[in-house]
Amino acid sequence: MAENSKKQIPLRLSTKLYNQIAAWAEDDFRSVNGQIEYLLTECVRQRKKNGKYVSEDLDEPLDIDIE
Repeated sequence: MAENSKKQIPLRLSTKLYNQIAAWAEDDFRSVNGQIEYLLTECVRQRKKNGKYVSEDLDEPLDIDIE
């Protein structure tokens, strides 16, 4: 696959999570798809930078109700 080509993948999100990402995307002047790509890119960049994921508690339940 060429470096600039993009792979399409199906993604299932809860309605609440989708709505929160959509609102965040609107705040950042991005599409929902663009916001998800941005968030994933930042996570991968952070992992490459220090070998860890963004949070030490990544698998801990979130304090917000997104399900």
